[in-house]
Amino acid sequence: MSPQVHARACFEGMGACVSGARGGRNGGQSRIHCPARAPACGRVRDGGKPAAPALAQMSRDSHATPLWTKLRGRSVAELRVRARQWLAAWSERAGISPEIRVPPDETFASVLTAGWAASPSSLAAALLRDFRARTTPRFFAAFGQRTDVVATLRSRWPDLERRVVAKAERARRGQFDFLGRSHLDFGDPVDWHRDPASGARPRDWHWSRIDHLNPKVAGDYKLIWELNRQQYFITLGKAYWYTGDERYAATFVEHLMDWMGANPPKSGMNWASSLEVAFRVISWIWGLYFFRTAPSLTPAVFLQVLKFLYLQGRHIETYPSTYYSPNTHLTGEALGLLYLGTLFPEFSCARRWQRTGWAILVEQLEKHVRPDGSYFEQSTYYHCYTTDFCLHLSVLGQLNGLPVEAAIHERLRRLLDHLMHITQPDGRTPLVGDDDGGRLLSLDERASDDFRAALATGAVLFNRRDYRYVASDAAEETVWLLGCAGLRAFDELQGEAPRATSRAFADGGYYVMRDGWAKDANSLLVDGGPHGALNGGHAHADALGLSLVARGKAVLVDPGTYTYTSPVERRDHFRSTAAHNTVTVADQSSSVPGGPFNWRHVAQSSLIAWTSGVQCDYFEAMQDGYARLTPPARHYRAVLFLKGAYWVVRDRIVTDGDHDIALHLHFAPDVALEILHPNRAVAKWGSDSTRDALQIAVFGREGVMKGGQGSVSKSYGELSSARTAVFIARGHGQRELVSFLVPQDGDYHALDIHERPAINARSFMAVDGGFEDVLLAGGGGAAASGDLSTDAGWAWVRRPRDGELPSEFVMLGGRWLSWRGRRLVQADAPMRYIAARVQGSELRVEADAVRACDVDSLGAARVVLTRVSSVAADTAALAAEVG
Repeated sequence: MSPQVHARACFEGMGACVSGARGGRNGGQSRIHCPARAPACGRVRDGGKPAAPALAQMSRDSHATPLWTKLRGRSVAELRVRARQWLAAWSERAGISPEIRVPPDETFASVLTAGWAASPSSLAAALLRDFRARTTPRFFAAFGQRTDVVATLRSRWPDLERRVVAKAERARRGQFDFLGRSHLDFGDPVDWHRDPASGARPRDWHWSRIDHLNPKVAGDYKLIWELNRQQYFITLGKAYWYTGDERYAATFVEHLMDWMGANPPKSGMNWASSLEVAFRVISWIWGLYFFRTAPSLTPAVFLQVLKFLYLQGRHIETYPSTYYSPNTHLTGEALGLLYLGTLFPEFSCARRWQRTGWAILVEQLEKHVRPDGSYFEQSTYYHCYTTDFCLHLSVLGQLNGLPVEAAIHERLRRLLDHLMHITQPDGRTPLVGDDDGGRLLSLDERASDDFRAALATGAVLFNRRDYRYVASDAAEETVWLLGCAGLRAFDELQGEAPRATSRAFADGGYYVMRDGWAKDANSLLVDGGPHGALNGGHAHADALGLSLVARGKAVLVDPGTYTYTSPVERRDHFRSTAAHNTVTVADQSSSVPGGPFNWRHVAQSSLIAWTSGVQCDYFEAMQDGYARLTPPARHYRAVLFLKGAYWVVRDRIVTDGDHDIALHLHFAPDVALEILHPNRAVAKWGSDSTRDALQIAVFGREGVMKGGQGSVSKSYGELSSARTAVFIARGHGQRELVSFLVPQDGDYHALDIHERPAINARSFMAVDGGFEDVLLAGGGGAAASGDLSTDAGWAWVRRPRDGELPSEFVMLGGRWLSWRGRRLVQADAPMRYIAARVQGSELRVEADAVRACDVDSLGAARVVLTRVSSVAADTAALAAEVG
């Protein structure tokens, strides 16, 4: 996840020890500037003796910024939390806090429940004996059926054991695959503080003093943190279950003991983020259950692990991200507390941890999950994190009798519904916004952008046939969370395609257009929503950007994230407007970054219209990111999807200036691009015998298309070369680009698409061997071109080459439509949407409202009418095409 480390931001506004705000409140960064030569939790450093904090220096620092400025706008509750956390960190640095050292057995017994406190001499053996024997609290179902689980995994995924054992062997040698990088060598024994890519190794100072965002200090800090999440303990555990080889248990114990020795309480950057601490706690707990009966897990080891679990739990409890990163940081921390409080009742504070974690998760899920199921930070990757948190909350809660309310399941269903609809025909999810390459746990061997394991588990939990259909195959994750019975339930559930193909998620601003649920379907996702929540830390400057799948293949893609900090130029590029499938004006981004996780200027998008029917979908929105230019400009984007045929994208830049405009297109790494003409290109993929294609034609005055070479990051830290195209148009005043995106099957032959003269509109003709299409994109009022005339904002007619009458038509935002003087539609009031298609002896008509309207039967014997839904900013939005 992001480096929005709450514990370092927590002191902002409290006076001492704070300077250089990096973004501000609510998910921002503040850099703690602690006194020079302050001790690392009382430990000797640089050969010197532990020294008391420099209180005089702290007092001087407190006057760097006026106190009233720091306190302005903060609630009493927030100030109270910040003060408490500042004092806690100060006491750690001063060597006063008892939590800077591992407690002796006698002291540790006092933090356990009464029964344990009575027998400190035999504490270790008794604690391990109880852990191995107890049946409550309950862990996930798989851990009560080891033999059956192994047999099921071997039967269902025969090659999985080989891959797991190979990864476990590499882990034993200190070699891992993290964040898009393979065979990273952290050493043997493992160096828990070194970034192997850059060689950087942060000092072992108090966690609050380490500037982990500085590459000179920590290199790519995420590589260090990914290792220290220790999620590979699950890989070791799987290998142990498969083989029974005690070497994997020994490695688990060796790495635990080594980590605890190298990371004393509060020392080093592995204590700097409560989220990272929480993820590590969860990994340790899963590891303990995997190796519960292993001889290598001795009483002494178990006792030491419990002490560190307690200290880490206290750290999370002391430094939650309540006011600093109240996003997946806060919910991830809460899940860590819930795990600890539920599964280790021997801690006297277990009930408190459980209640705190549960309350935070329930409260925050209501804030993080919008009514339409989208995640509030405008990131599909963090949507997946939140879905996983909610799944674990639900399953673990139900196993242990916690009050899993209907509201929790309702939010989980919303998250899964959204995930289902944005899943592409190839099973991947477009990476809108940031992705950090990590996961809550690595329970399933899948690509980082394949989130269908959550759908597979959700299908079982909610008996949802549509989740089952989109998940396609069973997930190993389902076995670990729900046991063998969960896999059987998945197999017995008959998949059924979701009823809706296209879907609007208006709260999040995601609009999905697709023409089916088959693996070779066409689909498009356009982002017309807010810039993100809080300070937009995980958002990109992708207003009105789109991702496109043609014939089941991701062709136009969001290039991803690649890095969070270094190099800064890469961070800014991958979240820039030019790195997305949308339009730049004057070579500027619609939103302007102010730092790695904040923005100086944010574009606001506004929906104008959305309509979805059987025959076509229509989306239109505006974003104001270029209103800051001189003269100002606004970007309007409309997308018309003629299902089973093609998309038409209309970009209008409304301005009085002479800004250059550029339409950017980014292709998947395995897609070839050929520029055929200054305004035409073709993207191809597949083998020569099954080579599908996307035909691209862009129409704009004084414009030219050029191909280029770019980069796509399919996962954090991974970089692949990929083709790009940009259509640059120069001129003065309002500019308009109309793009045709035409999926083609293996027998590729280009549509003959050309612009033709029109009155008060743009007009285009697309000719194939069997049909002739005419499109009018109007400018308000009556428009005409050749045989077609209308008062609508958009009109499209398809005529068979061997016929006189059209076989299909679409009209958006108008009263009438005529073909060769023949009125196809005549309505008493403007209609946002009406479409018709001749099928056999019937004319099937769909409209957004039942109005007084005459429709030509086009020679059909029977007319069948269907009502569809639509959304528009106002009733005249389409017809007026307001500039």
